[in-house]
Amino acid sequence: MIRNNNLGSMLYSILAHSLFLLMESKAIRRSIKHKYVFRVSAVPKSAQTLPLHPNPPGGTTFGRHLVRNIRLEQPCQCRAGQKKCACHRPGKRGESWLFSRFSTGWSCGLHADWTELTNCVPAVVDSKKELDLRPARNFYYITIPRNPVSRYFSEWRHVQRGATWKASLHVCDGRSPTTEELPSCYTGDDWSGCSLKEFMDCPYNLANNRQVRMLRNTVLLDSAKENLKRMAFFGLTEFQRKTQYLFEKTFNMNFISPYTQYNSTRASSVDIDEQLRTLYDYAKDLFLQRYQYMRQKEHQEARRKRQEQRKILKAKQAHNKEQNDINATTDYIGNVERWR
Repeated sequence: MIRNNNLGSMLYSILAHSLFLLMESKAIRRSIKHKYVFRVSAVPKSAQTLPLHPNPPGGTTFGRHLVRNIRLEQPCQCRAGQKKCACHRPGKRGESWLFSRFSTGWSCGLHADWTELTNCVPAVVDSKKELDLRPARNFYYITIPRNPVSRYFSEWRHVQRGATWKASLHVCDGRSPTTEELPSCYTGDDWSGCSLKEFMDCPYNLANNRQVRMLRNTVLLDSAKENLKRMAFFGLTEFQRKTQYLFEKTFNMNFISPYTQYNSTRASSVDIDEQLRTLYDYAKDLFLQRYQYMRQKEHQEARRKRQEQRKILKAKQAHNKEQNDINATTDYIGNVERWR
């Protein structure tokens, strides 16, 4: 992944550790004006792309698009029956441009959050390199938030089917919580078959505020907003086509086939944490600002090209008229000579 001429390479929910630093002092309007150009073959070794994947939102669909539906000089190699794809840069078999569950697996733990990833990724990436081949790396973070009610229902259904987050580390202050600090909501191997009421009533259920925590640093909501604002790109599950458009325009990359927009709705009878609603409203507003900015920029560019074409056409017409006038004058003078 390259911002201007020297940003690095790796694409999906997180794209560079230094994005937070590069954009630290930028305001919202400034944050949507950066132009990123992603050239897998030209990406410097110091850059990689990684995913922040709040479970289980539209990030799964987006992640699959990145490994199976993006137009690249050397597409990711996905084999039937395997969950991970090999996403190598052209001519550099051992160097991957994408760090995500679909390319490297859960290298930093199941559904690792912002804090876990920013602490884990550099060490994981560097562990695969010789000491003298470890450059300073940039990772740019991308995520796909979802309407909190839809996300809550989705996670409940996922748990109902037997899913657990036992592999999640939930690291805080450098360590995972004890069972006393984070008790389980169920006994046994999983919580399959739990009712919605049981799911909602458990005071230790992390689904109640997951998206805010996934994006947080230290102070939950404000930090989540800042981290989201500093991301090179993020999309929204409810706006698939706009997400595709914004991604393509932001990174100058194209998908092979268009996204499919699912307009399914769910009952909103769940009492969702107010921080989740606030974060989603903020994300939606910022996302639409970025989308509108890109649309305006596209229209301005199209208008500029039309104006240039009109100037070229007018210049050509003026030149042709001048030539016609010269030819007419020459013909007239020739006729005068003959009349004499």
